[in-house]
Amino acid sequence: MKTRKLGSTGLHASQLGLGCMGMSEFYGSYDDNESIKVIHRSIELGITFLDTSDIYGPLKNEILVGKAISDRRNKVTLATKFGILRDPNDPTKRGFNGKPEYVRSACEASLKRLGVEVIDLYYQHRKDPATPIEETVGALSELVKAGKIKGIGLSEVSSETLRKAHAVHPVSAVQTEYSLWSREPEDDILKTCRELGVAFVAYSPLGRGFLTGQIKKFEDFESTDYRRFSPRFQGENFDKNLELVKKIEAMASKKGCTTSQLALAWVIAQGEFIFPIPGTKRIKYLEENAGAINVNLTSQELKELDSIAPKGVAVGTRYPEAMMGSLNA
Repeated sequence: MKTRKLGSTGLHASQLGLGCMGMSEFYGSYDDNESIKVIHRSIELGITFLDTSDIYGPLKNEILVGKAISDRRNKVTLATKFGILRDPNDPTKRGFNGKPEYVRSACEASLKRLGVEVIDLYYQHRKDPATPIEETVGALSELVKAGKIKGIGLSEVSSETLRKAHAVHPVSAVQTEYSLWSREPEDDILKTCRELGVAFVAYSPLGRGFLTGQIKKFEDFESTDYRRFSPRFQGENFDKNLELVKKIEAMASKKGCTTSQLALAWVIAQGEFIFPIPGTKRIKYLEENAGAINVNLTSQELKELDSIAPKGVAVGTRYPEAMMGSLNA
């Protein structure tokens, strides 16, 4: 597993990361002991870029990741996030806070839950519409100076927001959903990241598991699975999107790799500054994903994938309508 520069601020990370969100929430049942084994195996495979957030669980995922890396902290690039507030009485409601005093308190709380002295990459999970980005990044830059964090990240932001933030303090990475069925970053933010020397971290590079080819019907989802409420997995949308997956499956079979590996190889091939962070709760799928780095796509194969999955190919929005409103991009 290769290690690459994560932006221009001195950070490095494995070219493939591990999204830990599903280990604590959103995708049905989970097992902490099994998840810790997955994280340990990930590190063994060289997938040492771990991604979590205080909202996952909420809070539980940071505690889990902290426990898993307690005896191997120096082997990982650790990323977490702040800024989304959840209503304890209604988990579907979200609030946002990017005020400087909140930034500082959220960081201290994450450091404690993770059991670490410094966070490698600290993201604002969503931009707070009530707080200028310059104020939020100013507070983050103070955390860098204090040695609490090493790099600043932003999630789901526009190029305009990134430029404003970067003018205050160099941003290490931007995180946004990016995959064969979510190609919106190609409209603008990818170009801006490349121009500014900012890394691009692609979350859900397997389309929340749909691009693995393992999901065949809506009933496959557990009752607590977030995807039951996601537009792309509803009714006719599900059936139409499944036709896309079948085409990717056919190409993967011809290529001699799994559908997951083909989808990840496509993301990896989009640029040296792009870091996909597929999530999984099982060692079997972790090891399968790791094999994507050995799948080399020819220019003709990349053109074929562009034809199969052009921009806008997915039916349905990425998030439910209420959550789409929180995206600054």
